[in-house]
Amino acid sequence: MSRIGRSPIKLASGVTVNVSAANEITVKGPKGELKQAVDRDIKVEVKDGEILITRPTDQIRHRSLHGLYRALIANMVTGVTDGFKKQLELVGVGYKAANAGQLLDLSLGYSHNIIFEVPKELKVSTLTEKGQNPKIMLEGTDNQLLGQVAAKIRSLRKPEPYKGKGVRYSDEVVRKKAGKSAGK
Repeated sequence: MSRIGRSPIKLASGVTVNVSAANEITVKGPKGELKQAVDRDIKVEVKDGEILITRPTDQIRHRSLHGLYRALIANMVTGVTDGFKKQLELVGVGYKAANAGQLLDLSLGYSHNIIFEVPKELKVSTLTEKGQNPKIMLEGTDNQLLGQVAAKIRSLRKPEPYKGKGVRYSDEVVRKKAGKSAGK
C-alpha cells in the first residue's frame, strides 16, 4: 500500500470539500476555491473532517495514481488555507524587475526588456533594495500553476555556471565551475 496514498488529509476549519458524481473534487476555503478531476478508479471519501483516498486494486496504474491524487488534494487543501509562495532573485549587473499589476517588466541583459504576463490567479510583487539583488515574489493558492510560472520566469535567463548570473530561486544553490585560469 502506498505510504503517501493511505495517510488521510486533515481538513482545517473553514474548508469544505465536495466530490461530484464525475469524480471532480472541489475544495473551498478562506483563500479561494480549487477544482481537480480525479481518475474514475480512485475513490475519494470525506469522513469526520478527513479525506480518505482508496484504490481498487494493486495494478501498477492504480498504485501510481493513488499517491499522486492524495498529494494533489493535500496541496489543494493547503493552498486554500495558507497559500503558497515562491521567491525569485535576479543576480547580475543591471538586471531589474518591476511590475505594473499583472505585467512583469524584466531587464535581463538582452537588447530589449521582457514583458511577462502573470496569470490573474497569482499575485506578483517586486522588491528592489539598494545593495541587494532584485526579488520577485509570487503568491497563489494553486501550487502547480505557481511552480509553472516561476519555472517559466527562471527559464528566461537561467543561472550560468561560471559567474552565477541569471534568474534563480531565492533558496537555490548554483554550483560554479572553474574558469580557464584554473588549469594553469
